[in-house]
Amino acid sequence: MAVSIRLRREGAKNRPYYKVVVADSHSPRDGKFIEVIGTYDPKKPGHNSSLNVERAEFWISKGAQPSDTVRSLIKRNKKMTTAAEPSSQSEQESSQSTQEEVVPPPAPTESSS
Repeated sequence: MAVSIRLRREGAKNRPYYKVVVADSHSPRDGKFIEVIGTYDPKKPGHNSSLNVERAEFWISKGAQPSDTVRSLIKRNKKMTTAAEPSSQSEQESSQSTQEEVVPPPAPTESSS
């Protein structure tokens, strides 16, 4: 069975929306598929796709062939995840350092009046 990673069209007329699917290369474009690994909205500006890069790499390692568009989506999402990881690590470190610096207020003392 030849497996491909390709787009499956959904959405209304003149409003395309795609799901990134792993499917048998002999099945029709909008037909039977093995797994949905992401989405792509070409009408949305900016970051317009979400993709499970780990699953895509798994299927590619098993011999699946991505389409040209899916290949570019994988490349773009890999870049976005690698760019996001260092910032999230620095945020965790800064939140830990601020938590360590915070000193709890002294306990109130009872005074006899």
